[in-house]
Amino acid sequence: MSFIENSHRLAAETVIKKFEKRNMEAFYCATKEEAKNLVLSFIPEGSSVTWGGTESMKEAGICDVLSTGNYNFIDRKDAKTPEEARALYGKIVCADYFLTSTNAFTKNGELVNIDGASNRVACIAHGPANVIVLASMDKMCSTIEECIERIHTHAAPPNALRVGADTPCTKTGVCADCTSPSCICCQTLITRFSRIPGRIKIVLCNEKLGF
Repeated sequence: MSFIENSHRLAAETVIKKFEKRNMEAFYCATKEEAKNLVLSFIPEGSSVTWGGTESMKEAGICDVLSTGNYNFIDRKDAKTPEEARALYGKIVCADYFLTSTNAFTKNGELVNIDGASNRVACIAHGPANVIVLASMDKMCSTIEECIERIHTHAAPPNALRVGADTPCTKTGVCADCTSPSCICCQTLITRFSRIPGRIKIVLCNEKLGF
């Protein structure tokens, strides 16, 4: 184990205790394969499962397993019209499991997320019975303010490119704090406590995932 890997493990053990004080269960995995197996172990076959467009879950291979396995996988991309999208969203908020990453988290056990359409932050806050978060250790920051800075600097520009947004950051690679019609930074959610014990499970991974 390298010094960096050992440092990440120790940091994870520390922040896991902080998450637990906030009624969120947290775990650490050294590899994305271990993380995939752990996430899948939480989800019984036959469950309704949906996701928030998370690159981390995709890169770990979790969405492929769930979309082809014995699960009721609800994909918002299946909607062809606004009416279908609204009907599908009703199923999403009532799903058994919602899969997502987090844009950043603090060493004190707080999740910080910024969203455009805001379906992701809405489902983290309320709706699905269970929320499973997969996040690599490079997303840990000291404070909420540092989390927001990280999101604007490192997460928002590549995410805007991923979804094809017509925003300044897709032209320059740098956040302009825009109010563009295509802005993907519309809502900010800080999850500092879960009133339902264990509803939110967080899997921390040593290997880099997502943005």
